[in-house]
Amino acid sequence: MLQRTILWMHRKITATEQDQVNFESLANEHKDAIYRQMLRVCGNREDAEDVLIEALLKAYCSLDQLRDSASFKAWLAQIARRVCWQLKQHEALLPLLQLSEMETAGHELHDKAAAPEEIVSAAQMKQFLQQAVSRLAPEFRAVYQLRDLDELPGDEVAAMLGIS
Repeated sequence: MLQRTILWMHRKITATEQDQVNFESLANEHKDAIYRQMLRVCGNREDAEDVLIEALLKAYCSLDQLRDSASFKAWLAQIARRVCWQLKQHEALLPLLQLSEMETAGHELHDKAAAPEEIVSAAQMKQFLQQAVSRLAPEFRAVYQLRDLDELPGDEVAAMLGIS
């Protein structure tokens, strides 16, 4: 009984070593073509490299599902496309995940755009200010223009207008 178990384990190890050699040979033969495909699909070198590595790992772990070594390239390409699709899906969800993590951590998220009430209020304030300035006497309007809007120093404004 022990002798049979040892013989079976030896055959299993030998078959596994043969599978490893076959896998390595097939992977080396087809990895460049799969990488070029993933480069087009993923859109950048870094993602294509990551996808290829993960696809090779998944293929190796599922080697027993490969029916024919002649179809290895198509099988690996299918795995790589699936991995790339999962990566794209994760990248699309990443901003939402980050927002969710921030909310969970207790950070308040503020909209940088002004609220509609603030926009209306600012427009009304601008209109009131323009009306008030238009009612000023011309000499005072000039002082306001130079000093507050043009931000010139007081002594310069006085010199320009000939006042003290």
